[in-house]
Amino acid sequence: MARVAVIGGGLAGLAAAAALGDSGHQVDVYEMRPYFGGRAASYPLPGTEGEHIDNCQHILLGCCVNLLDFYRRLGVQDRIRFHREFYFLEPGGRLSTLKLGRLPAPAHFASSFLKLNFLGWRDKSAIVRAMLAIRRERLVRTDLDRITMLEWLHAKRQTPDAIDRFWRQVLVSALNEELDRIAAIHGFQVFWLGFLSGSRNAEMGIPAVPLGELYSAEAWSGRPNVRLHPRTTVDRIRFDNGRATGLDADHYISAVPFEKLEALAPELGLDLTGFTHSPITGIHLWFDRPVTALPHATLLDRTIQWFFNKDDGRYLMVVVSASRSLVGMERKSLIDLAVQELGGFLPEVRNAALTKAHVVKEVRATFSAAPGLETRRPATKTGFPNLFLAGDWTRSGWPATMEGAVRSGYLAAEAVNEAEGRAERFLLTPQ
Repeated sequence: MARVAVIGGGLAGLAAAAALGDSGHQVDVYEMRPYFGGRAASYPLPGTEGEHIDNCQHILLGCCVNLLDFYRRLGVQDRIRFHREFYFLEPGGRLSTLKLGRLPAPAHFASSFLKLNFLGWRDKSAIVRAMLAIRRERLVRTDLDRITMLEWLHAKRQTPDAIDRFWRQVLVSALNEELDRIAAIHGFQVFWLGFLSGSRNAEMGIPAVPLGELYSAEAWSGRPNVRLHPRTTVDRIRFDNGRATGLDADHYISAVPFEKLEALAPELGLDLTGFTHSPITGIHLWFDRPVTALPHATLLDRTIQWFFNKDDGRYLMVVVSASRSLVGMERKSLIDLAVQELGGFLPEVRNAALTKAHVVKEVRATFSAAPGLETRRPATKTGFPNLFLAGDWTRSGWPATMEGAVRSGYLAAEAVNEAEGRAERFLLTPQ
């Protein structure tokens, strides 16, 4: 079997390693940081003994079949808790619940959707029309990568509340970008796969353990042919006679972010003009008492967008996607903002004492899925027969998500097999 060097220990690199390891190859994964998982990782909380936190809350949907397959390969699929209810909170605390029902897709949300308090009948009617348009147009429109999702929504005469309270709440969280920056093709994909194509596809999975436990040494212990090398930096891939070289490997997979690729392999000559980042801010808040019994909720009409209940209502993680306006704010200001706004949704916050807080700014959380960029995302194969690309920014068929990262890793693993004359496939298709 071949020896494969994977450069980058995020989800893309780990997924490629798991698939190739199961296929019998000898795989070495090189990661510059002391932990694996990339931007979906956990690490020790400063000033504590053994307490770990995630860099930000990461969720998945039932349609993320390749991510779920990756967890299955590592034997950690039972550590994902699935939810069939989505909670929407308005300022003042009024709650609406979008719940999966018994009707087949695409009507599986129909009953609870009609009962949502935060939308009026005109808003709901507009949303239904747009959903039907997505079903009609998704395979026939040729301009969806050239227009923004907001432009499409305006063309479909969506109401202001439908845009701000429904479409924006879902898509900014799913794609980590604002509606006027997202190519419509990605918005279509989220709603088609996550909401319209199958009822189980819409179930929301939340890890029940810190993300780092999903990729722990124990999870890899059954693959002695996969070796993980933390704190090991690969600065440069060398090339000789038209092939990648420099490490003890037959094949190379670069699974680094796009901004690092030019220094790693300038010989690729990729034009990455137009590739930019969109940030995520996570604010971890610990209170002296429970402040909610809800497991999670999306928060309307304010800066903060979601909270996730991490410990019986005493520890909440607050998330702001596409958080450009927060990048320059000081830590205390961010914490004060989160606590103040959260108190407008959860009255108990105003009676509780904040005992601890931590802020994580992922300035380079994802690439910005702007119009015109989809066709410029590089494919897995390069001009060198033994060098392949992976990463959520490559042409995985998905936007920048955990599923997109795993898909890219599986595609790179398939390319290695093809180069070895093997036809084994790893990529799965949502039902």
